[in-house]
Amino acid sequence: MNPSILALASAAVLIAACSTSSMKPVELLPTTIQVPAGHNMAMETVGVGEITYQCRIKQGAASEFEWAFVGPDAVLFNRSGQVVGRYYGPPATWENNDGSKVTGKQLATAPAGEGNIPLQLVKANPAMGNGMMQGVTYIQRLAIKGGAAPAHSCSASNLGNKVIVKYQADYIFWKAA
Repeated sequence: MNPSILALASAAVLIAACSTSSMKPVELLPTTIQVPAGHNMAMETVGVGEITYQCRIKQGAASEFEWAFVGPDAVLFNRSGQVVGRYYGPPATWENNDGSKVTGKQLATAPAGEGNIPLQLVKANPAMGNGMMQGVTYIQRLAIKGGAAPAHSCSASNLGNKVIVKYQADYIFWKAA
């Protein structure tokens, strides 16, 4: 990630950490992205970074084009503004500074507003390495700002071009009770 973006992201997270959390109470979240009963919140992070999209031929439609998701690259901060890890992919990987990491499978999404990637619920695979990610069962993506595919046209004239879009989201990690 670009060092100047990291510096700006750090400042944004510190400001956000000092304000009230933008997370919705669990009962106000769409049911599709609620974590099943029997799990406790283990860690809250704020991911600040970029999502890369590439102009590609639409699958199954050789004469149509679309902005296709390539992958994320974000720094994970705790609520005090300290860097605690990274989020990158594919595959979607959340890695803690202690060396533990987890991947997962998307179970559900819900709209998060114009220009934002959707809210998300992920079922975690068993963690790799010992540390904070060990035992994580679910991951939620909430409080999203940005990250949606580019609004400008993807066509034969810009086929193969990549566009990087900034975003921020809360990643909430859950473990079985």
